[in-house]
Amino acid sequence: MAQAASKTCEVCVSAPGSHYCIDCEEYYCGNCKLLHNRQKLSKNHQFQKAFELITEGKSKCNEHKEELTLNCNICNAQICTRCVTGKHNGHTFSQIVDVIVQLQGENETKIHATTNEANQNIQNIEDSLISFDNSVESVIKAINDEGGKIKSMVDKTVAQMITLVKEQSKKEKDKLMNMLANAQSELVAVHTLDRKRTELAKTRQDGNLVQKINNLKEEIDKLHINSLPKFPKISFSRKSVAEDDIRQMIGTYNISNCAPVLGKKEQRHGYFYKCSDCGREKIIPVGDM
Repeated sequence: MAQAASKTCEVCVSAPGSHYCIDCEEYYCGNCKLLHNRQKLSKNHQFQKAFELITEGKSKCNEHKEELTLNCNICNAQICTRCVTGKHNGHTFSQIVDVIVQLQGENETKIHATTNEANQNIQNIEDSLISFDNSVESVIKAINDEGGKIKSMVDKTVAQMITLVKEQSKKEKDKLMNMLANAQSELVAVHTLDRKRTELAKTRQDGNLVQKINNLKEEIDKLHINSLPKFPKISFSRKSVAEDDIRQMIGTYNISNCAPVLGKKEQRHGYFYKCSDCGREKIIPVGDM
């Protein structure tokens, strides 16, 4: 079907017919359209811009070859006036133009509702993104804060352990230093007696020398070298710590998955939902949406 060619106003027959009356099926210029809308019988007529109009022939009844002007509400079929007394006798009818207006209105309402729903979904998603980003930042801060606390405790514990090691090792080292001083004193005493022994060996041998040697022997016998104790040792036992142990110390986080998308189909008394994951079906009444 082609777009309508340029038409002339069918009322004044002088100006271009830029408007098309759907009810009268006639072309009107701007002025004649205003006059047409002011008349009592045609004030509610629907107009369409002529350049948007797609031309097509009027629908005819296949049986009676007359124009289809009625819609059978029982059969939902388009009929002519002669069909009313035929097989559609006793049925209820509506003017096709009224049905078209009603259907167009319903479509417009649904489009608006769907548009509002889509806009609301976009707003909800954007709000959720902002909220989620804020939550992520809060979790990251909490992890950093908890990690900082643990680092601080580790540093404090390490410093305390090092201090204890130094204090306790100093006590043991002092004992070793005292033992060293005593051993050095014992060695000095031995060297002193050894020098006496050397000097006596150079002395003239007589009765006095015997007495001196006996005295030296008594001093040598009094020498006592202390036995060495068990020396102190220090070692470190490393405790095995895995990365998972550290994570458990810091804490855990949880991210819930997005809820499954529900496929929605409108029903007469509600909306039909089908879960994209499990396939479960459910009808939610319109009033509960």
